[in-house]
Formats: sequence, structure tokens, C-alpha cells
Amino acid sequence: VQLQASGGGLVQAGGSLRLSCAASGRVFSPDTMAWYRQAPTKERELVASMASGGETNYGDSVKGRFTISRDSAKNSVHLQMNDLKPEDTAVYYCWYKWVKQPYPFWGQGTQVTVSS
Repeated sequence: VQLQASGGGLVQAGGSLRLSCAASGRVFSPDTMAWYRQAPTKERELVASMASGGETNYGDSVKGRFTISRDSAKNSVHLQMNDLKPEDTAVYYCWYKWVKQPYPFWGQGTQVTVSS
């Protein structure tokens, strides 16, 4: 599976960005697609996930500000990020896992920088 992410960039605090990730290759349902992020000197953390059945999960720090969505026909996942804060600055990684695979796939990462 190959994951191609896009949409990162530089934005001022309070602004919005939309990340997108397209999966190609051996993509099967049921599966989960997600976004993780990693800031300098910090561990990688879950931002949001969405299963093919529609179940979502959000990290506590982004609840109410970020929304994850999927386009099943295009095997893609999106992350709408609103009210961005400087602490959201990180490299954001797309993530994919089919339930029958023991390991996930990671995208290359896209930088999000929020200035104060």
C-alpha cells in the first residue's frame, strides 16, 4: 500500500488547513485510516482515525477542532483542521491498516506549522 499525503503548510493561529491522503495498491475492507503527528522532541501521537464502518476516534487535544472524513470510492482520508494552535505544529503522517494485516502502512509525512 502506498500513501500519498498533501495539504500541509504554514498558517497563522486560528486558521484552518485540510490534509488529504490517498491510498493505492492492495487496499481492502474492513480497514482503518488515520492521521498521526509528531512534533520535535515528542512521541508520535494519534490525531484521528476512521474505520471503514464509520467509527471515529480523536486525540483529546484536537476534539472539537479537527474532523476526519473518508472517501471510500477514492480510498482517501481527509483531515479538516480548524482553530489551529501553535502546539499543533508537527509532521502529520497518514496511516492505513487492513484488519487482516498484522502491521500498518505509513505515508511520508507532511509538515504543518502554526505561527502565533
